[in-house]
Amino acid sequence: MAKKKSNMIYDHDKWLQPYKDVIDRRHKMILDLKDRFSVDGSLSKGINNHVFYGMHRDEKGNWVFREWAPNATKIYLIGDFNNWKRNEAYALKPIGGGNWEIVLSSMFLDHCSLYKLYIEWPGGGAERLPAYTTRAVQDPISKQFCAQVWEPQPYQWKNQAPGKRQHPLIYECHIGMAAEEEKVGTFEEFRKNVLPRVADLGYDTLQIMALQEHPYYGSFGYQVSNFFALSSRFGTPEEFKALVDEAHGLGIAVVMDIVHSHSVDNEAEGLGLFDGKETLYFYDGWQGHHPAWGSRCFDYGKDETKYFLLSNCKYWMEEYHIDGFRFDGVTSMLYWDHGLEKAFVGYENYFNQGVDNNAIAYLALANILIHEMNPDAFTIAEDVSGMAGLAAPLAQGGVGFDFRMSMGVADNWIKWIKELSDDQWSMGEMWWQLTNKRDDEKTISYAECHDQAMVGDKTIAFRLMDAEMYTSMNKESQSPVVDRGMALHKMIRLVTMATCGNGYLTFMGNEFGHPEWIDFPREGNGWSYKHARRQWSLVEPDYLRYRYLNNFDRAMIALAQQEAILDEKPELFVQDEEKKILIFRRKNCIFALNFNPTESFADYGFAAPAGKYEVVLNTDEQEFDGFSRLKTGDAHFSVPVKSKNGSGKYKDSLSLYLPSRTAIVLKKID
Repeated sequence: MAKKKSNMIYDHDKWLQPYKDVIDRRHKMILDLKDRFSVDGSLSKGINNHVFYGMHRDEKGNWVFREWAPNATKIYLIGDFNNWKRNEAYALKPIGGGNWEIVLSSMFLDHCSLYKLYIEWPGGGAERLPAYTTRAVQDPISKQFCAQVWEPQPYQWKNQAPGKRQHPLIYECHIGMAAEEEKVGTFEEFRKNVLPRVADLGYDTLQIMALQEHPYYGSFGYQVSNFFALSSRFGTPEEFKALVDEAHGLGIAVVMDIVHSHSVDNEAEGLGLFDGKETLYFYDGWQGHHPAWGSRCFDYGKDETKYFLLSNCKYWMEEYHIDGFRFDGVTSMLYWDHGLEKAFVGYENYFNQGVDNNAIAYLALANILIHEMNPDAFTIAEDVSGMAGLAAPLAQGGVGFDFRMSMGVADNWIKWIKELSDDQWSMGEMWWQLTNKRDDEKTISYAECHDQAMVGDKTIAFRLMDAEMYTSMNKESQSPVVDRGMALHKMIRLVTMATCGNGYLTFMGNEFGHPEWIDFPREGNGWSYKHARRQWSLVEPDYLRYRYLNNFDRAMIALAQQEAILDEKPELFVQDEEKKILIFRRKNCIFALNFNPTESFADYGFAAPAGKYEVVLNTDEQEFDGFSRLKTGDAHFSVPVKSKNGSGKYKDSLSLYLPSRTAIVLKKID
């Protein structure tokens, strides 16, 4: 019998072959854990902690509450139903394995009842929020959080999920800062006011931040306290379900930005010292504390932690019909040093003692679970280290993510804009940085996301135009600074989208060049919401130039969808360092970009496939704030190259007029 041919990641990458044994050991570890956690061969059947723990109804209609707290000596249910007093009638009973339980008649609790736990342990005790609570609300005066019984009429779903996203076009958003007013926005406001904008722009995926409850609004949602609780500051669970439902009706998938990389250190609201011990869900000692974030690090080697986090994934999919997850802070999970101030310059960084294999195993299990529950669901890894195999299939020795963020692209745009004049930009470096991706792993690129606009930093538009955005965004204004900024803003987005691996992302508002930066209310800014909102009204007036950038973004996304350009890899035609010209093909389109700040070229020729081409998009259109030097719809014909053997791969050439700081897209139609 012939030996079965191997199809592992090291079979396709010679640089991984020295680490074959490490990869194989990880792979076996993952498969063994899957088998151990599965029931009847199904991981999903074995992951149900969210059904067992927390507050539920039993078949008789009684309330049943359970908690895992192995260090506890006594646990009381306290709330507005018993004046927040410890009472033996509300004492939980130990039921083995560190688990505690109480059963109450239906009359004891009502919809919206507030409650907490009082947990006693050797040498102390304190109030705690249940680990599996699905709703937590904050008192407006005391600012304290309580768990809340939530039992409204079940939501009636209307729309089916839109299905698999092979090449997601992602609109990253934050519900709270999506309002124009200086306040916290709501799910209902987003559904009514922002979702139609997303649909109009043509994005097919929403990536929503800050959904899990977090006590400090200024953390952007990344300091999570209650992992199963939808943040109540944005509205009710039913209002969020309506948002997801309507998005699905518009053909838009909903991806949740899920935080499993760490937990807030808070004790009153979070899991810190939950039952008097630091190690309930977290690593012991220095491994359990994140030095940069001031948060707690999960012990991914502990079964109870894996059950907790895996159940969390399952809960969000079941309860809210989430279509996928963007896993935040994956780099921090993968390495004991969290990747802090570390240069990942060699493959040895991915396979040495500095790697937390427990975290890798957890992430692999999460991907197995998610895809088992919904084969159309997709997952995205936020990893800056470039760990090989992260977005490779489990069967090939990978971790199983569908996509990874191409985080270096945005960093390079900031670097080039900040450190160089645009006449110093290298076309070769630009092409390399935009396209340097592993062939066996899918990536999502972006020119900027929420990270590039945080306080102390600037959006690309603000970097390009700065103070002139306050004075010269009127279309009647004469400003070379704004002219440059508008032109480059369009070109940067187009070339990033057109060279992306397998998907593209933008952060809300950045599509139209939202000015300034993001800064959440905090003591240092007088608790102001001025920079924690989106000024949508800037797009509406026809006398402001923001609308032109919005128009271009809509046209660019339409092009990506209509021509399915992401179905194939980009092919380089020209990188002209002297003239600052970059030309490449993707699918059936040729992208020609002239980054030269001053020079236009009347008859720029280059080798190309023979045929007839039509201009389908150009940045110089009047509706995009251009100078109308080019016209969409114009036809161009290739001509034979006069040299003996042709020029390179192609024996025909195209000749184009390329105005300065302009991009043109041509579609081969014959």
